[in-house]
Amino acid sequence: MLVYKNILIAVDGSSEAEWAFNKAVEVAKRNNATLSIINVIDTRSYASVEAYDRSISERATQFAESLLDGYKRVAESRGVNKVDTLIEYGSPKIIIPKKIAQKLGVDLIMCGSTGLNAVERFIIGSVSEAIVRHAECDVLVVRTETMPHNFQPEVATKKLLDEHKQ
Repeated sequence: MLVYKNILIAVDGSSEAEWAFNKAVEVAKRNNATLSIINVIDTRSYASVEAYDRSISERATQFAESLLDGYKRVAESRGVNKVDTLIEYGSPKIIIPKKIAQKLGVDLIMCGSTGLNAVERFIIGSVSEAIVRHAECDVLVVRTETMPHNFQPEVATKKLLDEHKQ
């Protein structure tokens, strides 16, 4: 296939994910593709905390909705004609390549290379590595190490992050 029709971009609120998102917007425009933007709320990461704070799940969902709404507005304003957003719950390593990519008929998954430091990658592995290993379609991993030092996110701003920490 020489043209991508269904592109999935995974975002998590990090600058690295937004850098990858910007590239996904350009690929979607060049291919006149549907751009599906997904945020997977990793429920394993806050399951033990939720026993003490029941509102954490609600806050995570509100953050994901705000994030995805912002990304959708940006993609549409830059000329992507068809933009969908999804919030999923569980392990992004499994949900993105095995469940959502197949469900949506995705022919390209894009993601940032990593948001983790070296120790975290060693212990839990990176989501991008899992996507590459398990996806049945093409995967484009955006090297975030090449992200310009002066890159300023439009959506994943400090203000948005601060609003949802409360």
